[in-house]
Amino acid sequence: MELDTRSVTSEPASPQKSPGEEKMEVASELSSPGTDWQSRDSGFFERGIKTMLSIRKSKRSLKKERGKEDTATWNAKRLLQTLRSYEESKPTTCNSVEKVVELREPIEAKPLSVMEINELIQKRQLLEAFASIKLMEDETISEWDSEKYSDNPQELVRKSKDVDLLYNSITNAIKSIVEGTLEDPTLQHTMLTSMVTLIALEEAAHSSTDNAARPGSDLLGRPRKWREQWREAINESARKRVLMAPMASREEATSWLDLHLHFLQEHLKEDLLKIKSSVKKCYPEEYQVCDTYVEAFHNAIASHLQELSQGPLDFQELYTLLNWVANTYHSEFFLGHPELKPEVKTENLSLLLTPADWDKLKNDYIASAKEKIKSCFGNILRLEVTEKWEKEVHLEEKENLYHASLSFDIQTIIGQFVKSSGAISGSLENKMLELCMAELLEFVPRFEQEFMAWSTAQDSPIFVPHLVAYINSFHDLVSGLETAFKVDTDELQKILAALTRNFTNIFLTKLRTKTQPLLKKILTKNWILATERPETLASAVSQFSEHLQHMREPLGQEFLHEVHKYVVKEYVTQIIKPRWKMNGDTRQQVSRKMSQEAAIIHNALIDQGSKADWLLPVIYHIANIIGEKKKDKIKSYVKELCQDYPDIRLHLENLKLLEK
Repeated sequence: MELDTRSVTSEPASPQKSPGEEKMEVASELSSPGTDWQSRDSGFFERGIKTMLSIRKSKRSLKKERGKEDTATWNAKRLLQTLRSYEESKPTTCNSVEKVVELREPIEAKPLSVMEINELIQKRQLLEAFASIKLMEDETISEWDSEKYSDNPQELVRKSKDVDLLYNSITNAIKSIVEGTLEDPTLQHTMLTSMVTLIALEEAAHSSTDNAARPGSDLLGRPRKWREQWREAINESARKRVLMAPMASREEATSWLDLHLHFLQEHLKEDLLKIKSSVKKCYPEEYQVCDTYVEAFHNAIASHLQELSQGPLDFQELYTLLNWVANTYHSEFFLGHPELKPEVKTENLSLLLTPADWDKLKNDYIASAKEKIKSCFGNILRLEVTEKWEKEVHLEEKENLYHASLSFDIQTIIGQFVKSSGAISGSLENKMLELCMAELLEFVPRFEQEFMAWSTAQDSPIFVPHLVAYINSFHDLVSGLETAFKVDTDELQKILAALTRNFTNIFLTKLRTKTQPLLKKILTKNWILATERPETLASAVSQFSEHLQHMREPLGQEFLHEVHKYVVKEYVTQIIKPRWKMNGDTRQQVSRKMSQEAAIIHNALIDQGSKADWLLPVIYHIANIIGEKKKDKIKSYVKELCQDYPDIRLHLENLKLLEK
């Protein structure tokens, strides 16, 4: 904090006051409320001074050893003249600062008052201000050594306080210069070089001071450690620069964090470019300016990110933060920018986030991803319902197969999650793939339930094509996951096998709904005279099962086999139900009619692609039984029928057609 001189400079000093009184008044003004001076404890100063005075009483007066002119005062005057000579001849360009300018012949200089020194500090004439403070400090120490203040310790307290607070004011000025270095678009090269010279002069001036803790040692003659203050000022400047990056609220912009990190890297990259091209030249090599600034920025960013990571972040925000730390920070878009090389080195920087914070971010990301993936899969299902089922959209055919985008959509979602996570770390990629597969295993049954509920409620012409398309799509999904992600699909295949069985059952249920009325009409009591012909049944079955031609093999053949089996079974079930007694001629007519209908039904399904030839003889067997007159042959036909079709044995007791 700079010295507050508003009261000091508002009015000239009263002509009636002596110089000593004037200095006392200025010191009193500087210690008024609202300034740093007030924060000091006067009692502490007084106790320290009194202790030092008691120690000094046992020493000889240094004036007797130094002669007529005090050496400390002479050295301070020489320092003042040297600094004035430096100000007159300092370079206008920003080069590496060499050693302190050689001392010239001393020229008498009039010591300045506290107020005048303070004005120099306010004007940033720090070298001259330092010389005057050093002169005041040396004089005070000399007077102290001479035991001048034995009877007036309050005066020593006041002078010591003046020196200490003026030095602190220069400290604040140094901090202000450093913190303003990157804020000022036009870098003041001479200001920085003067500051570096000032630090070097102070270190030289206090190089022999005893640093051991002793009463009052924090008042006079102690090293001010301005180089450490310079480093702390860089750290504070970096912290402020990081916090200056614009950051909108979540309500103002959904991508607020992405924008904030973009602004942060762009602004700080500009700062680092300025440090490399301009600021670095104003310091000696020993200052390691680029390394110091990079470390300061790194620590400031790390602190900022740690704070951001503690807040409530959604899935996308967590990914943004993880990706920025893992990929952007060291990339050519920020610290690895080509124009920053080779001055900006990153290999020795610590981790931007601690392992604990990094693991917490990854765990939060995985936990958030679970709901995000579930939501994405839910969107797939919602679009299928609203955009396809409800609108009865007809499906596309690709390579003679019904095509649904389901497999592609699922693999795209999994691929995006896995790829983005893999860009952050391999372990995160594996966890994300496991999570996606777990969510997929939950999604498939949910999808199945929705589709079956819709199919039950609706008698839609698009049901069978969509059923076929989804079976195709799930088959593609298994092979796609195995190929693209090298995952174990055993659990998925078990779930899809159950889904296929359920789809088969609902398909046959729909088929039964279509065919049972026709079977009842065909196989009436006046069966031989029925107007409904088996061609009608075959046509109905064909219209329903023709979509199976667009199912991927071998699933299409398995489905068609079930259809063929179902039709034959329903036909036989209706035939062997208890009916009426027939004479020989009628039995012959029925046998011929059954043989004809068996051929019609069988050929229709064979034409659809069925390979279930083993089903053809069953109707012929029953037709032969019905048309046969001899009981021995009937028993032979029944035995042959039971051998070929064991399941039919349970129904033979109802075969009343055998009775004469």
